[in-house]
Amino acid sequence: MLGMRLGVLDVGSNTVHLLVVDAHPGARPLPAYSHKTALRLAEILEADGSISEEGIDRICATLTEALQISEDKGVEALLPFATSAVREAANAERVLDRIATETGVKLEVLSGADEARLTFLAVRRWFGWSAGRLLVLDIGGGSLEIAYGLDEEPDAAVSLPLGAGRLTSGWLPGDPPDPEDVRALRRHVRAEIARTVGEFNRFSPPDHVVATSKTFKQLARMAGAPRSAEGLYARRVLGREALEEWVPKLAVMPAQERAALPGVSEGRARQLLAGALVAEAALDLFAVSEVEICPWALREGIILRRLDRLRTV
Repeated sequence: MLGMRLGVLDVGSNTVHLLVVDAHPGARPLPAYSHKTALRLAEILEADGSISEEGIDRICATLTEALQISEDKGVEALLPFATSAVREAANAERVLDRIATETGVKLEVLSGADEARLTFLAVRRWFGWSAGRLLVLDIGGGSLEIAYGLDEEPDAAVSLPLGAGRLTSGWLPGDPPDPEDVRALRRHVRAEIARTVGEFNRFSPPDHVVATSKTFKQLARMAGAPRSAEGLYARRVLGREALEEWVPKLAVMPAQERAALPGVSEGRARQLLAGALVAEAALDLFAVSEVEICPWALREGIILRRLDRLRTV
């Protein structure tokens, strides 16, 4: 079977990301082009949890631009999907209807468990069978996904409403945040994660603990991991001790100061503390000393699922 150029259009809580890859069943997908537009939907929801008309306008305009780019890049098949910000919006049906009417894009709305499973698939393919039992952590803008398993389908997969954007907007209004707000968020995050630990502790301990997502990548880089310029295959880890040292420092920094840290983008600097609190809590409560950063995550999982289906027809 000849290869094909696929486009993955990810409407996430932080960004709309078009990833174009050259794909072939049985081979790893090769990135050809990437285009991102910051939306930060998790931070601009209305009081009732709905996405504003202005927000929907921005999504539609961004998707229209992404469609033109995908056509320009020769994309044969586009895989559009949305995650927690659209999934949990009070007016999700209206958002999806307007997007379909104005752009022609019919978004596949992934459940939190779907996000966890597809991310797990991508991590399994990246590290291979020799990695053994995997525990995978993924902090997005709207949710935290946790998955565990030995095969390509995880034995346990959960999604918690602990995304860095959601928590920043709901719990940390100040810049820098009020210390009492930070303590309250820390308690909340740990209570939420602690409820799920038992579901994973009934399995054997993982052989390898992996983290994905921009939040973990930025935290690892900040703690001394290799720069992105050193390539996909440079090993990157984030240790719990380093994270525990950084959290109190981040808590007293304004966003502008965080943005000057290695690997931290200006657009995500304000969310970094909330993400760090979630990461620290997860590593602590799951008794993990360090995580290895995987360059593949949800978008690659979507591509791999599509390629697997092509192989069966």
